[in-house]
Amino acid sequence: MLVTGHLVHFKFLLILVFFLLSHSANSQIFPDPKVDSLLRTGINYVIDQKYDEAKSVFNSLDQKFPDLPFGKIYLAATEIAYAYDFDLPFNTKFIESNLEKAQAISEEILTRNRNNKWNVYFFALTRGYSAYYQALQGNWFDGLKTGLSSVSAFEECIELDAEFYEAWVAIGTYEYWKSRKIEFLSWLPFINDNKDFGIEKLNYAIELSNYNTHIALHSLIWIYIDQKNYSESIELAQYAVEKHPESRIFKWGLARSFEDIDPQKSIDIYFEILESYKKTGVRTRINEVTLKHVIAQQYVKLGNKDKAKKLCEEILILNDLTKYEKEKLEDRIKRVRALLTELF
Repeated sequence: MLVTGHLVHFKFLLILVFFLLSHSANSQIFPDPKVDSLLRTGINYVIDQKYDEAKSVFNSLDQKFPDLPFGKIYLAATEIAYAYDFDLPFNTKFIESNLEKAQAISEEILTRNRNNKWNVYFFALTRGYSAYYQALQGNWFDGLKTGLSSVSAFEECIELDAEFYEAWVAIGTYEYWKSRKIEFLSWLPFINDNKDFGIEKLNYAIELSNYNTHIALHSLIWIYIDQKNYSESIELAQYAVEKHPESRIFKWGLARSFEDIDPQKSIDIYFEILESYKKTGVRTRINEVTLKHVIAQQYVKLGNKDKAKKLCEEILILNDLTKYEKEKLEDRIKRVRALLTELF
């Protein structure tokens, strides 16, 4: 597979694939160059955590192309990404309004021509973000139901065009985690293990998708972490951070990958993430507590109990947590207290 080689080979093969498959890759670009440009610009802003700039771009996309659901989909996606990044309450009204409007537009477009892969893709993408949002809120039943309809639509995209690599991101991620969660049933004759299939399709998406490469990278990094295949997750995360040096989402994966390989390196990256949050000026107590707790655990691995104690104590003296923060951190605070007790 592409990402199993050395990083230099990975980059070389990406270039080679671009030249050899330029025709098929270009066929996946949205036909209107203005839409394509706005999509790429806005998505890159989201990856680099420039949320205000991303919203401005997607607002422009929505205003200039009101008959397409892209603007509304990505306005919702940006708001979800912002809340997820800072671990803040979701702007429910804004997110749900945009996704509902995008859904209505997608369904109306789909009725006109179901044989157009982009029409199906609009529907699949809207349902996909709706499922993701439902899952993040803990609404797993509706998230699963919505997610299945999204995957079915992405599969329909592939039936219309086998080289529509944007669709492989969702399909690959779904197939891996579906198989992973039902491994205990693998002895049954009708249960298939599609983990390798999922990884293969995510590799395709990393190589050849135009708008969802970052999602494929993020998914595959955490799949390798799940497999304890840290050499691969490190290589892929380093590649992602090289492309987006300020991206916390990729740095989280890189730091987690180093925990069992090089705890000190992991600590250094976690501190980078912590400092990055501080520079934003956005209150992010949940991330602060989470990061300090994880770093303390790494110090314990290194035998540095004093630094671990100091971080635990910094967490436990926080007295200005909001109700939301207290609820989200209740279990972690208990674990911090337990860790501090063990260190004495």
